[in-house]
Parts: sequence; structure tokens; C-alpha cells
Amino acid sequence: MVELDLSKKVADRYLKREVLGEGTYGVVYKAIDTETGQTVAIKKIRLGKQKEGVNFTALREIKLLKELKYSHIIELIDAFPHKENLHLVFEFMETDLEAVIRDRNIFLSPGDIKSYLQMTLRGLAFCHKKWVLHRDMKPNNLLIGSNGQLKLADFGLARIFGSPDRRFTHQVFARWYRAPELLFGTKQYGSGVDVWAAACIFAELLLRRPFLQGSSDIDQLGKIFAALGTPSPSQWPDMVYLPDYVEYQYVPTPPLRSLFPVASDDALDLLSKMFTYDPKVRISAQQALEHRYFTSVPLPTDPNKLPRPAPKREPKASDFDSHEGPTVLSPPRKSRRVIPGRDGFEGNSLQRDKVEDNVGNSRQTAGDTTGKNDPAPMSLDFSVFGLKAPSRPTINSADRSHLKRKLDLDFQQPE
Repeated sequence: MVELDLSKKVADRYLKREVLGEGTYGVVYKAIDTETGQTVAIKKIRLGKQKEGVNFTALREIKLLKELKYSHIIELIDAFPHKENLHLVFEFMETDLEAVIRDRNIFLSPGDIKSYLQMTLRGLAFCHKKWVLHRDMKPNNLLIGSNGQLKLADFGLARIFGSPDRRFTHQVFARWYRAPELLFGTKQYGSGVDVWAAACIFAELLLRRPFLQGSSDIDQLGKIFAALGTPSPSQWPDMVYLPDYVEYQYVPTPPLRSLFPVASDDALDLLSKMFTYDPKVRISAQQALEHRYFTSVPLPTDPNKLPRPAPKREPKASDFDSHEGPTVLSPPRKSRRVIPGRDGFEGNSLQRDKVEDNVGNSRQTAGDTTGKNDPAPMSLDFSVFGLKAPSRPTINSADRSHLKRKLDLDFQQPE
């Protein structure tokens, strides 16, 4: 009874306002801390019936965020149970990087892009220094505060790594940000998977739309190979030994300049190192921060001066373009036509595919994108391709159920 009274007392401290987001595991509210007057974001996680036990994903997020105290990682202020729900109290962040990228009223200068990428890599480098993989890097998990500071959020899929024999599930990250080794089914991986996702975000900042928009895992690989070339055994010796490896029709590596015509030479050099196929050779987050890109002119914009969107409404799902591409060559039982395309870089006939809904992502951002139907002052104008910004995929429901069971079992093992 004393514990119930204490729980109620803590819950009464926070005055809930509007709902900021809702996903598979719960709801995120904007709230006021009545003791300090501070605006916070509260993630309410449904614990389910008593027989189902504790939500280990939530416990892992709490455990890791208590240890990851850094200026570019979201701050967990408090955590408490109340009415069969677990409540996580975070610092309130005004918006996220997805809203910035998709706001057609915002122009991103080279210095702005450099600043957003630098803050992202700083957060990642700190996580990796603490032997933590984020495993869910994407623009709407990069939150932005009123002072322009960007912070990594949503550590529900994060894991401790470093043990040479430790095996993980490959069903992590939203598909568009998933590294090729994960798409080929590897169970042993390290910080390179986060760096690949950061490279996808970098490309998205340059293009102002998602770079590689696969509709399935096999299609995602095809789109990667169509854009960056099919890797050879000399480029990635371990590729052929991965569990789900299939051979793709050879596509030569196009120059990145053809995909990012207005990017600087330094930007393209860093991007190519982050998009290295072999994870053993791929640049680390810390090495990326030391790249000459960040010290060349223009310097990164001061966070306080970065553009931010006006209050926004919930983005709507839309279609994306896909094209015919390489054929899977082996093994024969897996031979099929994949649809990688180059998301508008080639002039083939267009097909329309619906992308899966963005579910299960609790976001601590308020409002919606404005001016969505207005002309976009973009860093690179892709309107000539007639493309629309598609909704982002997440792990599908079957994968999510499998992943939750896997995470619950893993949590009971020593880190």
C-alpha cells in the first residue's frame, strides 16, 4: 500500500498535456513537472497482464540511459510505475531531424548539414565508446531541442556489444537504414551497423529525401547495389559466408558525384567511407568525426542558428518509386527478379509500391510539418524526378514479435 501511495504521488507530480506520439509499446505525452515547472515528455509503456511479466525492452532502455549521460543523448529524468504502466520521463525536445528534412520551408546550407551530422556522430561515438549499439538510427529518433542541440533517442533496441562470440538478431533498424550485413542475415556485428545508418541519414540530409527505399529486404539490397555498385569478393571477403547471402547481378560502382552532384569533395569522401561494404573496413564514428570534412569551409553551423520547423501535423503515408534492376543469380532456389532501382536516378518505367506504415515508434516531438504542398527550397532539387516523400518503414509486426521475444530472452543473459 505504501508503494502504491508513493507511485501515485510521483504520478501526480506530472501534469499531462497533449499526446505527442503513439506506438506499439505505448503513448508519449507532453507534460509539466509541477515541482520544477519544467516541460517534459512522458513515455507511458503498457506492461500488459501480470502473467506476462516485466517489459524487458523498457528495462534495458532505462538501464542504458542511466549510464549514457552525454550532451547528444536524450536525458532520462525519472521512471516510475503507475496503474499497470511504466512511465519514463525524458527531457522535452521540440522536434526531430525527420521534420527538419521534410519541411519544405527550410533551406539546409552545407554548414547546417555538417552540424546535424556532427552532432549525430558525436552521440554515436559516445555510445560506441561505452560499448553500446543503438540499432535504431533514423531521422525521427534524432531529437532536436529549443537550443538546436541534436540528441539520440529511443534506446529500446540498444544492446551492449564487444564479446567476440555474442550473437544478436539481424532484425533491427528500419529497413531503409539497415546495413547490408544485416540484410544478409549476420548474427555477429558491431558498431559498423550504426555507422551505415548514419551514412543513410547523411545522404538524406543532402537529398532531402530517403536515399535507399527498399520495399523488402531483397529489394533493399538491390537498391543498395544499384546505387553503390555490387560488392566484389575483394571488397568484402566475408560476404559469401553470411547466412542469407545470395549472388546479385553485377552492377559497376557509379561515381557518388552522379548521385550527389552539389556535395563537396570532402563530403563525398566521408560518405564513401561510411558506405564501405566490409564492416571491418568501414570507418568508425570517431574516425568520421576526425575527417577533414568537419574542419573545411564552411564550418558546422552553431546549433543555436540551425533552422527548425514550425509546429507540424502528423506526416501522411505516400508512395515511392522503384525500378527494375539486378537479378539474383544464385542459389537457384532463391533466384528472383529484385526491384532495386535508383530512386529516380534512372529513367526506367515507374512502378508504385505502398510502403509499410510507420508503427511502434514513440516520438517525443510536437506538432507536424507545415507547408507540405509548397515548393521546397532544397539543398538539391529533386523535383525533376517527380518524387514524393514516402513514409518510413519500421520493423514489421511479425519481426517485432520475434524481436521482443528475443530481447526478453537476451536480457536475462549476462551482458
